[in-house]
Amino acid sequence: MKRQWYRSVFLMVVGIVFSLVPILTYGQSAPEDSLMEMKRSQYLLLDRGLQYRITKSINSMYNFDFETAERDFQVIAYQYPNHPLPDFLMALSYWWRIEVDITNESYDDIFLAYIDRANEKAEALFDEDPTNKEAAFFLAAGYGFEGRLKAERKSWTGAAWAGKNALKYMELSRGEEEFNPELLLGDALFNYFSVWIPDNYPLLKPVMALFPKGNKDLGLEQLEQVATNAFYTRIEAMYFLFRLYASQEKKPYEALRISSYLHEKFPNNPYFHRSYARHLYTVGRWSEAVEESGEILKRIETGMTGYESNSGRYAAFYMAQYYERIGNRDEAKYYYLKTLSYGEESESQESGYYLHSLVQLGQIALEENQKALAKDYFKKVKKYAKRKHPAHQAARDFIKKNKL
Repeated sequence: MKRQWYRSVFLMVVGIVFSLVPILTYGQSAPEDSLMEMKRSQYLLLDRGLQYRITKSINSMYNFDFETAERDFQVIAYQYPNHPLPDFLMALSYWWRIEVDITNESYDDIFLAYIDRANEKAEALFDEDPTNKEAAFFLAAGYGFEGRLKAERKSWTGAAWAGKNALKYMELSRGEEEFNPELLLGDALFNYFSVWIPDNYPLLKPVMALFPKGNKDLGLEQLEQVATNAFYTRIEAMYFLFRLYASQEKKPYEALRISSYLHEKFPNNPYFHRSYARHLYTVGRWSEAVEESGEILKRIETGMTGYESNSGRYAAFYMAQYYERIGNRDEAKYYYLKTLSYGEESESQESGYYLHSLVQLGQIALEENQKALAKDYFKKVKKYAKRKHPAHQAARDFIKKNKL
């Protein structure tokens, strides 16, 4: 819950940078052209051929075919060596590696190195021409992603500095009619979170008073518009929509609708895959949830790109719940133990699935008259769960009731 709070707070501050994807379609019509003479008509956003090329590459990236995507990005780097676009694309590719398991810091350095290089090149463009909206877009996105990662790592000073720069350049990038459908994503996120945060965390109201007033309902409407009408930011809008529908708006069928589409379009994206399995589980489509969960576990075992312990924790838990539901205790126990194993591998012992698995294993141990084992499970719950967590209360109740 605390991690979700960190993410939600920072999404409001720099979430606007998720209008980054239209940036991916910019470039220079000729590297040797004078930057001071670059006009709006020369933005490669309007070049349909480049749009098609980069869209194919980005789709490969979303589908976790990083080898194909990055090979294409390297071609763009050869064509535009002084432009921020290639480095930004590479950074985005590493961001999706991070997104699958946000606690994994192994990609941080290379991600930040590409972001820094992209920012440096964008700043050079902006220094030569302060009216260059392309450069402003890159700087807004680059600083925004830098800030988001630093917020995840709880580097709040660095996150605040990057977020401030992201918002500054976002404002400077406005004004081109053709960009508006893509820019709407940033407005949507700001409208939603600038209301949601003070409603859910009253202590932050003084901070939020420094920002313009938002409109949460309008934010959702705008996200739906982007998801329906935008070309480049459509997938990012869908990503945020299914998360909001699942967690904040309590509309699980809407979350399932979107995650189903994303999994179908990008079947090898582990984040979309496990989200689809989760939403199937949430709405009670058990057989389908088990089928998808089994596939996730199989892909982890075969070492498929991006499928790791974090996804395994989700999938194993859904399998365990299914087998417990149909009365197959042995299989339920097997998958609850796998949930624990994946949770420990990803250092997610405070997660709900891990804690609930401990409670269920303790209960199964009691049913099998293994009181010492049950006590061990319940003691682990008390070790990792906050006292107010339902799992902590359940463990205390079982210990007291069974005199463990």
